[in-house]
Amino acid sequence: MNCKNCGVEIREGAQYCTSCGAEQNAMENAEQNTYSPQYYAPALQLPINRSLVKMIFLSLITFGIYGIVIWTKIVGEINIVASRYDGKRTCPYFATLWLTMITYGIFAFVWQHKFSARVGAEVKRRGYNYDFGAADFWLWCVLGSLIIIGPFVYCHKLMKSMNMINASYNIYG
Repeated sequence: MNCKNCGVEIREGAQYCTSCGAEQNAMENAEQNTYSPQYYAPALQLPINRSLVKMIFLSLITFGIYGIVIWTKIVGEINIVASRYDGKRTCPYFATLWLTMITYGIFAFVWQHKFSARVGAEVKRRGYNYDFGAADFWLWCVLGSLIIIGPFVYCHKLMKSMNMINASYNIYG
């Protein structure tokens, strides 16, 4: 099926073109038996353009505030995307910071392990062939900190995973 406005190929039954955003004729799709309400894109479109370089640069300029904002948003996004499938809720980032102080840092490891495993499970559930999970946290963020670059590799993999999850959510819900 092609968009009536720009001609780009779109998914059968799509209400809007993913390229130009033009509304497609839902009645014509219904006549072709390809229209289904499950193909509506959600009203809330999640960001799909996060990168490690951008995060580092903006975190330096804002004295770390941008990094905290990104982590807060990523936690909220995984709750939006995955909660209806796995029935879980990830603890908010600010609560995690507070609980980490109370537990002398132990809660941060437990939280990050569970969060990474949840993101990895959602990547696999959405059909992407990309390796991410709790093992990446332990290998790249914890052990990789010995070679300094490890946590950066972990953040890159996390952002790539979230970009893929959000792109899938923006199309399929």
